[in-house]
Amino acid sequence: MKRFSFCILVCTFVFLGISCKKGEDKPAIDKTDYSQIEIPVFNADSAYSYVARQCSFGPRIPMSDAAEKCGDYLISFLAQYADTVYVQEFESRLWDQTSVKGRNIIASFNLASTDRVLMGAHWDSRSWADNDKDSSLHKTPIDGANDGASGVGVLMEIARVFKQKNTSQGLDIILFDLEDQGSPKWAETEIEDQTDWCLGSQFWSQNTHIPFYTAKYGILLDMVGYKNPRFTKEMQSMNYASSIMDKVWDVAASKGYSNIFVNEESYPIMDDHVWVNVYAKIPMIDIVQNDPSCSFFPYWHTTKDNMDIISKNTLKIVGDVCLVTIFSAQ
Repeated sequence: MKRFSFCILVCTFVFLGISCKKGEDKPAIDKTDYSQIEIPVFNADSAYSYVARQCSFGPRIPMSDAAEKCGDYLISFLAQYADTVYVQEFESRLWDQTSVKGRNIIASFNLASTDRVLMGAHWDSRSWADNDKDSSLHKTPIDGANDGASGVGVLMEIARVFKQKNTSQGLDIILFDLEDQGSPKWAETEIEDQTDWCLGSQFWSQNTHIPFYTAKYGILLDMVGYKNPRFTKEMQSMNYASSIMDKVWDVAASKGYSNIFVNEESYPIMDDHVWVNVYAKIPMIDIVQNDPSCSFFPYWHTTKDNMDIISKNTLKIVGDVCLVTIFSAQ
C-alpha cells in the first residue's frame, strides 16, 4: 500500500475515469443508537495470537516457504468457522516483470443471504524494508506485523465470533495476496499509475470468486494494530463510499473512540479498496493507520514492523467497531 502523490493521483483519476465528486449520495441522517447494538465478545488475546502466529512463519513474501505455510494455516483456520472457504490462485507480475503466483483466500458465511458485507485485509508482507533508516536493510523482507498481519488477525477473530450471534447476515472475509509488492524505493523505475501494488485485489475484483458477486458495502483493514492508533477519513474511501465511512466513524464515536477514529479527511492512498470500488463496483472503505508525522506509522516498511509494536487494545477497538457496524443493520 502506498500514498498517492498529487501528480499520480490526478493521472490515476483520469486513467480510471474517476470523478472527483463523491461516489454516492448522502443518506438521511442515521439516528441509530450504536451504543445499544449487541455484539459477540471480541477477544483481544485471540486476535493478538493470530497476528503473532502469522509472523511466526517469517516474512510472507511471494512464493516463499513462509507464505505457503501461512496461507495453508489461514485456510485451515477459516474452514473451522466459515460455511465455505474459496482459494483463488492467480499469477501476476511484479514491478520488474518477475512472474509470481498468489492466493486470495475467501471465507463465506450464511451463503443463502443476498444481504452481504465484505471485509478484507492483505496477508502478504513486504519483500523489502525499503523505508528502513539503515540502508543495508533495504532489501530485507519484513515481518509485517502491523502492515498486513494485524488486519488479518482482526478478521480471524471476527470469523471466530460471527457464528456466536444468531444472524442471517451474509458475510464474506477476503484475504488478499500480493498487496505489498509494489516497486521499492531503490528501484530504477516506478510505475506511475501504481498498478504494481494490490495485485491480488486487482485480480479478484475482475474475477470474483462467485460470478456477479456483490455486497452492499465493504471494509478494508490495513495497519490496524499499532500501539498509537489514529485512523482518518482517507480520500479514496470518501470519494467512493462516504456514507459507509461516516457510519463507521459514528459507530466509533458512540463507543468513545473519537480520539482514534478522527473526523478528518486525509490524503488518498493506493490500497486494495481502490480496485474493489473500480472493478467490482462495491463501495469499500479503508480503515488504515494515519500518522501526520510520517507516511503511515514510524515503522512502515521497516524491519521494526514486528510484534513489539502491536497492541491488543487497538485490535479490540477496531474489531468492536467493525462488529457493531455489521450488526447495526439487522
